Amino acid sequence: MSTVIYPSPIFGPVRSRRLGVSLGINLLPEDGKSCTFDCLYCECGFNKDTRPKKKLPSREEVASALEAKLQEMKANGPKPDVLTFAGNGEPTSHPHFAEIIDDTIRLRDEYFPKAKVSVLSNSTFIHRHSVHEALMKVDNNILKLDTVNSVYINKVDRPVGGTYNLDHIIEGLKSFNGHLIIQTMFLKGVIDSEDVNNTTEEYVKPWLETVKEIKPMEVMIYTIDRETPDQRLQKATRKELNSIRDRVIAAGIPCTASY
Repeated sequence: MSTVIYPSPIFGPVRSRRLGVSLGINLLPEDGKSCTFDCLYCECGFNKDTRPKKKLPSREEVASALEAKLQEMKANGPKPDVLTFAGNGEPTSHPHFAEIIDDTIRLRDEYFPKAKVSVLSNSTFIHRHSVHEALMKVDNNILKLDTVNSVYINKVDRPVGGTYNLDHIIEGLKSFNGHLIIQTMFLKGVIDSEDVNNTTEEYVKPWLETVKEIKPMEVMIYTIDRETPDQRLQKATRKELNSIRDRVIAAGIPCTASY
């Protein structure tokens, strides 16, 4: 198993399949993964394998490191298309997430006003008032919804803590009133004798109906791009992703597919 643990609080820039030249902002420790999901496909590995011992970066540390990197990029390039909150787990779990968003927008406006601010989140903290308000401020509020099947989510995304409620998450997604991008991982494989292919009609049809109810400004669908901690998983095919993408577009919602 190969895992990727990112530096903290700043990493990159990297070229994102979906977002372009992306400067990463990691609000989790640099020595391990800390997440409210334990996905079978996570490039950072399983939660148990790299438990962090270091503290979260402070708001001040994030702002200082971000400004220094933006100054460097202003002088030497490359120009970022996006400043992306991602990294070693769930960014919205940081206790000062909202304040850090404000700092990031201020610095973006000063150094690269055309760059977008993006957050990649698994949606587990969107009901926190401060998190919701902060996500309403960013350009790309990218929230995960891999399926609307609770059994599948518990099998593949594996929420931790026993408090994940899919209906509650869906209502939270609707509460953004369109200011969000739905991100969905499509994959295949057999896990403990159970098929986890969510490209089939059994999964796609109810997912698409729910997406239409949420009314996001965009949908991003993708498949496995790197080695996964559970190596029984397989990529969805280009044909399968294109078919799902086209159905989303036919429903009147912009959609991109990454292979």
